[in-house]
Amino acid sequence: MRMLIGGQEVEGERAIPVLNPFDGSEIDTVPAATEEQVDSALSTAVEGARVMERMSRFDRAEILARASRMVGDRIEELALTIASEVGKTIREARGEISRTVQTLAVSAEEARRLAGEVVPFDGAPTGKDRFGFYIRVPVGVIVAITPFNFPVNLAAHKIAPAFAAGNAVILKPATVTPLTDIAFGKILYEAGLPPEALSVITGGGSTVGDRLVTSPIPRMVTFTGSVEIGKAIMSRAGLKKTAMELGSNSAVIVTERCDVEAAAERSARAAYAVAGQVCISVQRVLVEETVLDRFLEAAAEVTASVQLGDQLLEETDVGPMIEEREAERAESWIEEARSMGASLVAGGGREGSLLEPTILTGVPDEAKVWKDEAFAPLIAVRPFGTLDEAIDEVNRSRYGLQAGIYTDRLDDALRAAREIRCGGVMVNDVPTFRVDLMPYGGEKESGLGREGPKFAVEEMTEIRVVGIRVKS
Repeated sequence: MRMLIGGQEVEGERAIPVLNPFDGSEIDTVPAATEEQVDSALSTAVEGARVMERMSRFDRAEILARASRMVGDRIEELALTIASEVGKTIREARGEISRTVQTLAVSAEEARRLAGEVVPFDGAPTGKDRFGFYIRVPVGVIVAITPFNFPVNLAAHKIAPAFAAGNAVILKPATVTPLTDIAFGKILYEAGLPPEALSVITGGGSTVGDRLVTSPIPRMVTFTGSVEIGKAIMSRAGLKKTAMELGSNSAVIVTERCDVEAAAERSARAAYAVAGQVCISVQRVLVEETVLDRFLEAAAEVTASVQLGDQLLEETDVGPMIEEREAERAESWIEEARSMGASLVAGGGREGSLLEPTILTGVPDEAKVWKDEAFAPLIAVRPFGTLDEAIDEVNRSRYGLQAGIYTDRLDDALRAAREIRCGGVMVNDVPTFRVDLMPYGGEKESGLGREGPKFAVEEMTEIRVVGIRVKS
Protein backbone atom coordinates (compact mmCIF):
# COMPACT_ATOMS: atom_id res chain seq x y z
CA MET A 1 0.00 0.00 0.00
CA ARG A 2 1.05 3.57 -0.56
CA MET A 3 0.85 6.41 1.92
CA LEU A 4 -1.45 9.36 1.32
CA ILE A 5 -0.32 12.97 0.88
CA GLY A 6 -3.07 15.42 0.10
CA GLY A 7 -5.21 12.79 -1.59
CA GLN A 8 -2.40 11.29 -3.65
CA GLU A 9 -1.03 7.77 -3.20
CA VAL A 10 2.73 8.12 -2.81
CA GLU A 11 5.66 5.69 -2.80
CA GLY A 12 8.66 6.10 -0.47
CA GLU A 13 12.36 5.46 -0.76
CA ARG A 14 12.08 1.98 0.75
CA ALA A 15 9.40 -0.50 1.78
CA ILE A 16 8.46 -1.42 5.35
CA PRO A 17 6.94 -4.91 5.71
CA VAL A 18 3.72 -5.30 7.72
CA LEU A 19 3.57 -8.70 9.40
CA ASN A 20 0.84 -10.92 10.82
CA PRO A 21 1.72 -11.21 14.55
CA PHE A 22 0.44 -14.80 14.70
CA ASP A 23 2.78 -16.42 12.19
CA GLY A 24 5.09 -13.62 11.05
CA SER A 25 3.87 -13.79 7.46
CA GLU A 26 4.04 -10.62 5.39
CA ILE A 27 0.63 -9.03 4.76
CA ASP A 28 1.76 -6.06 2.71
CA THR A 29 4.35 -3.29 2.66
CA VAL A 30 4.14 0.47 3.16
CA PRO A 31 6.65 3.16 2.24
CA ALA A 32 9.07 4.85 4.61
CA ALA A 33 8.49 8.57 4.06
CA THR A 34 11.46 10.79 3.29
CA GLU A 35 12.03 14.17 4.95
CA GLU A 36 10.97 15.85 1.73
CA GLN A 37 7.69 13.91 1.72
CA VAL A 38 7.00 14.87 5.33
CA ASP A 39 7.63 18.52 4.42
CA SER A 40 5.28 18.14 1.45
CA ALA A 41 2.55 16.83 3.75
CA LEU A 42 3.09 19.77 6.11
CA SER A 43 2.84 22.38 3.37
CA THR A 44 -0.22 20.64 1.94
CA ALA A 45 -1.85 20.70 5.38
CA VAL A 46 -1.44 24.47 5.59
CA GLU A 47 -3.66 24.85 2.53
CA GLY A 48 -5.97 22.14 3.87
CA ALA A 49 -6.45 24.10 7.10
CA ARG A 50 -7.53 27.15 5.10
CA VAL A 51 -10.04 25.06 3.14
CA MET A 52 -11.48 23.43 6.27
CA GLU A 53 -11.79 26.70 8.18
CA ARG A 54 -13.88 28.19 5.36
CA MET A 55 -16.12 25.11 5.15
CA SER A 56 -19.51 25.40 6.85
CA ARG A 57 -20.32 23.39 9.94
CA PHE A 58 -23.08 21.69 7.97
CA ASP A 59 -20.68 20.51 5.27
CA ARG A 60 -18.16 19.21 7.80
CA ALA A 61 -20.94 17.32 9.56
CA GLU A 62 -22.20 15.84 6.29
CA ILE A 63 -18.73 14.54 5.37
CA LEU A 64 -18.29 12.87 8.75
CA ALA A 65 -21.79 11.40 8.71
CA ARG A 66 -21.19 10.03 5.21
CA ALA A 67 -17.86 8.55 6.31
CA SER A 68 -19.62 6.90 9.26
CA ARG A 69 -22.08 5.18 6.92
CA MET A 70 -19.31 4.12 4.52
CA VAL A 71 -17.25 2.57 7.31
CA GLY A 72 -20.37 0.77 8.51
CA ASP A 73 -20.82 -0.70 5.03
CA ARG A 74 -17.27 -2.12 5.08
CA ILE A 75 -17.07 -3.62 8.55
CA GLU A 76 -15.98 -7.09 7.46
CA GLU A 77 -13.32 -5.87 5.05
CA LEU A 78 -11.79 -3.42 7.54
CA ALA A 79 -12.05 -5.90 10.44
CA LEU A 80 -10.10 -8.52 8.49
CA THR A 81 -7.29 -6.03 7.87
CA ILE A 82 -7.21 -4.96 11.53
CA ALA A 83 -7.17 -8.53 12.82
CA SER A 84 -4.42 -9.48 10.37
CA GLU A 85 -2.05 -6.62 11.25
CA VAL A 86 -2.85 -6.09 14.96
CA GLY A 87 -3.41 -9.66 16.10
CA LYS A 88 -6.69 -8.93 17.85
CA THR A 89 -9.39 -11.50 17.22
CA ILE A 90 -11.74 -11.06 14.29
CA ARG A 91 -14.59 -10.52 16.74
CA GLU A 92 -12.65 -7.80 18.55
CA ALA A 93 -11.78 -6.21 15.21
CA ARG A 94 -15.45 -6.04 14.22
CA GLY A 95 -16.12 -4.36 17.53
CA GLU A 96 -13.50 -1.73 16.82
CA ILE A 97 -14.99 -0.89 13.44
CA SER A 98 -18.46 -0.65 14.97
CA ARG A 99 -17.08 1.81 17.51
CA THR A 100 -15.43 3.79 14.71
CA VAL A 101 -18.85 4.19 13.09
CA GLN A 102 -20.07 5.74 16.35
CA THR A 103 -17.03 7.98 16.78
CA LEU A 104 -17.56 9.44 13.32
CA ALA A 105 -21.31 9.87 13.85
CA VAL A 106 -20.87 11.66 17.18
CA SER A 107 -18.15 13.88 15.69
CA ALA A 108 -20.60 14.85 12.94
CA GLU A 109 -23.05 15.97 15.61
CA GLU A 110 -20.35 17.99 17.35
CA ALA A 111 -19.51 19.80 14.10
CA ARG A 112 -23.03 21.27 14.14
CA ARG A 113 -22.84 22.20 17.84
CA LEU A 114 -19.55 24.09 17.72
CA ALA A 115 -20.31 27.48 19.27
CA GLY A 116 -19.16 30.12 21.74
CA GLU A 117 -20.87 32.27 24.38
CA VAL A 118 -21.89 35.82 25.06
CA VAL A 119 -19.32 37.69 27.19
CA PRO A 120 -20.94 40.11 29.70
CA PHE A 121 -18.62 43.06 29.11
CA ASP A 122 -20.90 45.34 31.12
CA GLY A 123 -20.16 43.26 34.21
CA ALA A 124 -16.92 45.24 34.45
CA PRO A 125 -16.88 48.97 35.30
CA THR A 126 -15.32 49.94 31.98
CA GLY A 127 -17.58 47.76 29.87
CA LYS A 128 -20.97 49.42 30.22
CA ASP A 129 -21.08 50.45 26.56
CA ARG A 130 -19.73 47.12 25.26
CA PHE A 131 -21.32 43.99 23.89
CA GLY A 132 -19.37 40.90 22.98
CA PHE A 133 -19.01 37.19 22.61
CA TYR A 134 -16.38 34.58 21.92
CA ILE A 135 -16.22 32.08 19.10
CA ARG A 136 -14.26 28.87 18.76
CA VAL A 137 -11.89 28.77 15.80
CA PRO A 138 -9.76 25.86 14.54
CA VAL A 139 -6.14 25.68 15.65
CA GLY A 140 -5.01 24.93 12.08
CA VAL A 141 -2.73 21.96 11.38
CA ILE A 142 -2.81 19.01 13.79
CA VAL A 143 -0.36 16.11 13.93
CA ALA A 144 -2.01 12.90 15.14
CA ILE A 145 0.18 9.97 16.20
CA THR A 146 -1.63 6.72 16.94
CA PRO A 147 -0.72 3.32 18.46
CA PHE A 148 -1.08 -0.20 17.11
CA ASN A 149 -3.82 -1.59 19.36
CA PHE A 150 -6.87 0.33 18.04
CA PRO A 151 -5.54 1.70 14.76
CA VAL A 152 -8.80 2.94 13.27
CA ASN A 153 -10.94 3.99 16.23
CA LEU A 154 -8.11 5.86 17.96
CA ALA A 155 -7.30 7.56 14.65
CA ALA A 156 -11.00 8.48 14.36
CA HIS A 157 -10.91 9.92 17.89
CA LYS A 158 -8.23 12.32 16.73
CA ILE A 159 -9.04 13.20 13.16
CA ALA A 160 -12.86 13.24 13.23
CA PRO A 161 -13.11 15.91 15.99
CA ALA A 162 -10.28 17.79 14.26
CA PHE A 163 -12.30 17.94 11.05
CA ALA A 164 -15.47 18.79 12.98
CA ALA A 165 -13.60 21.81 14.36
CA GLY A 166 -12.27 22.83 10.93
CA ASN A 167 -8.67 21.68 11.11
CA ALA A 168 -6.35 19.78 8.76
CA VAL A 169 -4.60 16.61 10.00
CA ILE A 170 -1.42 14.71 9.31
CA LEU A 171 -1.85 11.19 10.67
CA LYS A 172 1.17 9.05 11.50
CA PRO A 173 -0.03 5.55 12.34
CA ALA A 174 2.03 2.98 14.22
CA THR A 175 4.71 1.55 11.94
CA VAL A 176 3.57 -2.03 12.58
CA THR A 177 -0.15 -1.40 11.86
CA PRO A 178 -0.59 1.22 9.12
CA LEU A 179 -2.76 -0.66 6.62
CA THR A 180 -6.22 -0.01 8.03
CA ASP A 181 -5.45 3.66 8.59
CA ILE A 182 -4.52 4.08 4.93
CA ALA A 183 -7.80 2.40 3.97
CA PHE A 184 -9.61 4.68 6.42
CA GLY A 185 -7.99 7.74 4.86
CA LYS A 186 -9.25 6.70 1.43
CA ILE A 187 -12.78 6.34 2.81
CA LEU A 188 -12.63 9.89 4.17
CA TYR A 189 -11.60 11.18 0.76
CA GLU A 190 -14.47 9.23 -0.83
CA ALA A 191 -16.83 10.77 1.72
CA GLY A 192 -15.97 14.22 0.39
CA LEU A 193 -13.13 15.37 2.63
CA PRO A 194 -10.98 17.92 0.77
CA PRO A 195 -7.79 16.03 -0.11
CA GLU A 196 -5.54 18.79 1.28
CA ALA A 197 -7.09 18.28 4.71
CA LEU A 198 -5.61 14.82 5.37
CA SER A 199 -2.31 13.04 4.84
CA VAL A 200 -1.44 9.59 6.20
CA ILE A 201 2.34 9.35 6.49
CA THR A 202 4.08 6.04 7.19
CA GLY A 203 7.53 5.54 8.67
CA GLY A 204 9.42 5.44 11.95
CA GLY A 205 8.75 7.64 14.92
CA SER A 206 12.34 8.79 15.27
CA THR A 207 12.35 10.05 11.68
CA VAL A 208 8.85 10.83 10.41
CA GLY A 209 7.31 11.45 13.82
CA ASP A 210 10.13 13.65 15.06
CA ARG A 211 10.09 15.82 11.94
CA LEU A 212 6.33 16.32 12.25
CA VAL A 213 6.51 17.12 15.96
CA THR A 214 9.39 19.59 15.73
CA SER A 215 8.08 21.46 12.69
CA PRO A 216 6.77 24.98 13.43
CA ILE A 217 3.79 24.42 11.12
CA PRO A 218 1.50 22.28 13.34
CA ARG A 219 -0.32 24.09 16.12
CA MET A 220 -1.15 20.88 18.00
CA VAL A 221 0.13 17.35 18.52
CA THR A 222 -2.25 14.65 19.74
CA PHE A 223 -0.57 11.39 20.74
CA THR A 224 -1.55 8.01 22.16
CA GLY A 225 1.26 5.74 23.32
CA SER A 226 3.87 5.22 26.00
CA VAL A 227 4.78 7.66 28.75
CA GLU A 228 8.39 7.77 27.60
CA ILE A 229 7.53 8.75 24.03
CA GLY A 230 4.88 11.18 25.25
CA LYS A 231 7.44 12.98 27.39
CA ALA A 232 9.89 13.06 24.49
CA ILE A 233 7.25 14.59 22.22
CA MET A 234 6.39 17.28 24.76
CA SER A 235 10.06 18.13 25.22
CA ARG A 236 10.57 18.56 21.47
CA ALA A 237 7.25 19.98 20.29
CA GLY A 238 7.92 23.56 21.29
CA LEU A 239 5.08 26.05 21.63
CA LYS A 240 2.20 23.79 20.61
CA LYS A 241 -0.96 22.49 22.18
CA THR A 242 -0.62 18.82 23.15
CA ALA A 243 -3.06 16.08 24.03
CA MET A 244 -1.39 13.04 25.58
CA GLU A 245 -3.16 9.72 26.19
CA LEU A 246 -0.41 7.66 27.76
CA GLY A 247 0.00 4.51 29.79
CA SER A 248 -1.84 2.98 32.70
CA ASN A 249 -1.74 0.28 35.32
CA SER A 250 -5.46 -0.01 35.82
CA ALA A 251 -6.84 -1.39 39.06
CA VAL A 252 -10.22 -2.75 40.11
CA ILE A 253 -11.39 -3.06 43.71
CA VAL A 254 -13.65 -6.04 44.48
CA THR A 255 -15.45 -5.80 47.82
CA GLU A 256 -17.33 -8.56 49.59
CA ARG A 257 -20.55 -6.62 48.96
CA CYS A 258 -20.92 -7.58 45.29
CA ASP A 259 -21.43 -10.49 42.93
CA VAL A 260 -17.88 -11.78 43.32
CA GLU A 261 -18.08 -14.40 40.58
CA ALA A 262 -19.41 -11.87 38.06
CA ALA A 263 -16.66 -9.43 39.04
CA ALA A 264 -14.06 -12.16 38.57
CA GLU A 265 -15.31 -13.12 35.13
CA ARG A 266 -15.53 -9.50 33.93
CA SER A 267 -12.08 -8.67 35.33
CA ALA A 268 -10.42 -11.67 33.70
CA ARG A 269 -12.00 -11.09 30.30
CA ALA A 270 -11.14 -7.38 30.43
CA ALA A 271 -7.53 -8.27 31.27
CA TYR A 272 -7.22 -10.65 28.33
CA ALA A 273 -9.00 -8.58 25.63
CA VAL A 274 -6.68 -7.70 22.71
CA ALA A 275 -4.11 -9.90 24.51
CA GLY A 276 -4.04 -7.32 27.33
CA GLN A 277 -2.73 -4.63 24.98
CA VAL A 278 -5.22 -1.92 25.96
CA CYS A 279 -4.37 1.19 27.97
CA ILE A 280 -7.22 0.47 30.36
CA SER A 281 -6.77 -3.31 30.61
CA VAL A 282 -7.36 -4.68 34.07
CA GLN A 283 -3.93 -5.36 35.56
CA ARG A 284 -4.11 -4.96 39.34
CA VAL A 285 -7.04 -6.52 41.21
CA LEU A 286 -7.57 -5.72 44.87
CA VAL A 287 -9.99 -8.20 46.46
CA GLU A 288 -11.41 -7.99 49.97
CA GLU A 289 -9.67 -10.77 51.87
CA THR A 290 -12.94 -12.42 52.95
CA VAL A 291 -13.78 -13.29 49.30
CA LEU A 292 -10.29 -13.73 47.86
CA ASP A 293 -10.57 -17.50 47.39
CA ARG A 294 -13.95 -17.19 45.67
CA PHE A 295 -12.57 -14.57 43.30
CA LEU A 296 -9.49 -16.60 42.39
CA GLU A 297 -11.49 -19.76 41.80
CA ALA A 298 -13.92 -17.98 39.48
CA ALA A 299 -11.16 -16.10 37.62
CA ALA A 300 -9.16 -19.30 37.15
CA GLU A 301 -12.24 -21.03 35.72
CA VAL A 302 -12.67 -18.26 33.16
CA THR A 303 -8.99 -18.33 32.30
CA ALA A 304 -9.05 -22.07 31.70
CA SER A 305 -11.92 -21.67 29.24
CA VAL A 306 -10.18 -19.06 27.07
CA GLN A 307 -9.32 -20.17 23.53
CA LEU A 308 -5.83 -18.92 22.60
CA GLY A 309 -4.66 -18.99 19.00
CA ASP A 310 -5.06 -17.74 15.44
CA GLN A 311 -6.88 -14.40 15.61
CA LEU A 312 -8.69 -14.97 12.32
CA LEU A 313 -10.62 -17.99 13.62
CA GLU A 314 -14.08 -17.21 14.95
CA GLU A 315 -13.61 -19.41 18.03
CA THR A 316 -10.44 -17.63 19.21
CA ASP A 317 -10.84 -15.52 22.36
CA VAL A 318 -7.26 -14.26 22.69
CA GLY A 319 -4.86 -13.80 19.82
CA PRO A 320 -1.12 -13.11 19.67
CA MET A 321 0.68 -10.12 21.10
CA ILE A 322 1.85 -7.58 18.53
CA GLU A 323 5.38 -9.03 18.30
CA GLU A 324 7.15 -12.07 19.71
CA ARG A 325 9.62 -9.85 21.54
CA GLU A 326 6.70 -8.27 23.43
CA ALA A 327 5.48 -11.71 24.47
CA GLU A 328 9.03 -12.54 25.58
CA ARG A 329 9.17 -9.32 27.62
CA ALA A 330 5.86 -10.07 29.34
CA GLU A 331 6.97 -13.64 30.04
CA SER A 332 10.15 -12.30 31.67
CA TRP A 333 8.06 -9.98 33.86
CA ILE A 334 5.99 -12.96 35.02
CA GLU A 335 9.15 -14.92 35.80
CA GLU A 336 10.61 -11.91 37.66
CA ALA A 337 7.48 -11.74 39.86
CA ARG A 338 7.70 -15.47 40.59
CA SER A 339 11.37 -15.17 41.50
CA MET A 340 10.35 -12.45 43.97
CA GLY A 341 7.81 -14.73 45.67
CA ALA A 342 4.65 -14.45 43.56
CA SER A 343 2.50 -17.53 42.97
CA LEU A 344 1.15 -18.59 39.59
CA VAL A 345 -2.58 -19.39 39.73
CA ALA A 346 -3.09 -19.89 36.00
CA GLY A 347 -1.28 -19.52 32.68
CA GLY A 348 2.25 -18.19 32.38
CA GLY A 349 3.31 -20.20 29.33
CA ARG A 350 4.33 -18.81 25.95
CA GLU A 351 4.57 -20.12 22.40
CA GLY A 352 5.97 -17.58 19.97
CA SER A 353 3.86 -14.43 20.18
CA LEU A 354 1.08 -16.26 22.06
CA LEU A 355 1.18 -15.65 25.81
CA GLU A 356 -1.20 -17.66 27.97
CA PRO A 357 -3.66 -15.55 29.98
CA THR A 358 -2.10 -15.41 33.43
CA ILE A 359 -3.17 -14.91 37.05
CA LEU A 360 -0.60 -14.10 39.74
CA THR A 361 -0.95 -13.63 43.49
CA GLY A 362 1.48 -12.50 46.15
CA VAL A 363 3.16 -10.05 43.77
CA PRO A 364 5.45 -7.63 45.64
CA ASP A 365 5.34 -3.87 45.12
CA GLU A 366 8.72 -3.87 43.36
CA ALA A 367 7.73 -6.36 40.65
CA LYS A 368 7.19 -4.88 37.18
CA VAL A 369 3.81 -6.60 36.81
CA TRP A 370 2.58 -4.61 39.82
CA LYS A 371 4.21 -1.19 39.39
CA ASP A 372 4.56 -0.80 35.60
CA GLU A 373 2.26 -1.19 32.61
CA ALA A 374 2.33 -4.86 31.58
CA PHE A 375 0.39 -4.46 28.30
CA ALA A 376 -0.11 -8.22 28.31
CA PRO A 377 -2.89 -10.70 29.17
CA LEU A 378 -2.30 -10.96 32.91
CA ILE A 379 -3.72 -9.89 36.27
CA ALA A 380 -1.99 -9.57 39.62
CA VAL A 381 -4.40 -10.19 42.50
CA ARG A 382 -3.89 -8.94 46.05
CA PRO A 383 -6.13 -9.02 49.15
CA PHE A 384 -7.11 -5.95 51.18
CA GLY A 385 -8.62 -5.44 54.61
CA THR A 386 -10.28 -2.03 54.47
CA LEU A 387 -11.48 0.21 51.67
CA ASP A 388 -8.99 2.87 52.79
CA GLU A 389 -6.16 0.40 52.16
CA ALA A 390 -7.51 -0.49 48.73
CA ILE A 391 -7.90 3.13 47.61
CA ASP A 392 -4.42 3.98 48.90
CA GLU A 393 -2.99 1.07 46.92
CA VAL A 394 -4.76 2.12 43.73
CA ASN A 395 -3.41 5.67 44.16
CA ARG A 396 0.15 4.51 44.79
CA SER A 397 0.63 4.03 41.05
CA ARG A 398 2.30 6.73 38.96
CA TYR A 399 -0.54 6.21 36.49
CA GLY A 400 -4.12 7.44 36.71
CA LEU A 401 -6.22 6.62 33.67
CA GLN A 402 -9.24 4.64 34.89
CA ALA A 403 -10.18 2.38 37.82
CA GLY A 404 -13.15 0.26 38.85
CA ILE A 405 -14.91 -0.76 42.04
CA TYR A 406 -17.45 -3.52 42.67
CA THR A 407 -19.75 -2.83 45.61
CA ASP A 408 -23.45 -2.57 46.48
CA ARG A 409 -22.75 0.24 48.97
CA LEU A 410 -23.44 3.67 47.48
CA ASP A 411 -21.24 5.44 50.01
CA ASP A 412 -18.25 3.22 49.16
CA ALA A 413 -18.80 3.82 45.44
CA LEU A 414 -18.93 7.59 45.94
CA ARG A 415 -15.84 7.50 48.16
CA ALA A 416 -13.94 5.69 45.45
CA ALA A 417 -15.14 8.19 42.83
CA ARG A 418 -13.98 11.12 44.98
CA GLU A 419 -10.70 9.70 46.23
CA ILE A 420 -9.20 7.60 43.44
CA ARG A 421 -6.91 9.86 41.47
CA CYS A 422 -7.62 8.97 37.86
CA GLY A 423 -9.58 10.18 34.87
CA GLY A 424 -12.51 7.79 35.30
CA VAL A 425 -13.98 5.52 37.99
CA MET A 426 -16.32 2.75 36.84
CA VAL A 427 -18.75 1.54 39.53
CA ASN A 428 -19.67 -2.14 39.34
CA ASP A 429 -17.59 -2.49 36.23
CA VAL A 430 -13.97 -2.74 35.16
CA PRO A 431 -11.74 0.21 34.18
CA THR A 432 -11.65 -1.19 30.65
CA PHE A 433 -15.15 0.14 30.01
CA ARG A 434 -15.35 3.07 27.57
CA VAL A 435 -18.00 4.53 25.32
CA ASP A 436 -16.78 6.80 22.58
CA LEU A 437 -18.75 9.91 23.50
CA MET A 438 -17.50 10.16 27.09
CA PRO A 439 -14.56 12.30 28.23
CA TYR A 440 -11.56 10.00 28.27
CA GLY A 441 -8.09 10.76 29.60
CA GLY A 442 -5.92 10.51 32.65
CA GLU A 443 -4.14 12.13 35.53
CA LYS A 444 -0.51 11.87 36.65
CA GLU A 445 1.62 10.04 34.07
CA SER A 446 -1.43 8.81 32.19
CA GLY A 447 -1.58 12.02 30.24
CA LEU A 448 -3.06 15.43 29.58
CA GLY A 449 -6.31 16.49 27.95
CA ARG A 450 -9.45 14.54 27.12
CA GLU A 451 -10.69 12.59 24.13
CA GLY A 452 -14.31 11.98 23.19
CA PRO A 453 -15.56 14.12 20.28
CA LYS A 454 -17.15 16.94 22.32
CA PHE A 455 -14.08 17.28 24.52
CA ALA A 456 -11.55 16.80 21.73
CA VAL A 457 -13.21 19.59 19.72
CA GLU A 458 -12.62 21.91 22.66
CA GLU A 459 -8.96 20.87 22.77
CA MET A 460 -8.65 21.43 19.00
CA THR A 461 -10.04 24.96 18.91
CA GLU A 462 -8.94 28.37 20.14
CA ILE A 463 -11.18 30.95 21.81
CA ARG A 464 -11.43 34.26 19.96
CA VAL A 465 -13.13 37.16 21.74
CA VAL A 466 -15.15 39.70 19.77
CA GLY A 467 -15.88 43.00 21.56
CA ILE A 468 -18.23 45.61 20.12
CA ARG A 469 -18.45 49.16 21.39
CA VAL A 470 -22.06 50.30 21.19
CA LYS A 471 -22.62 54.00 20.58
CA SER A 472 -24.91 55.56 23.17
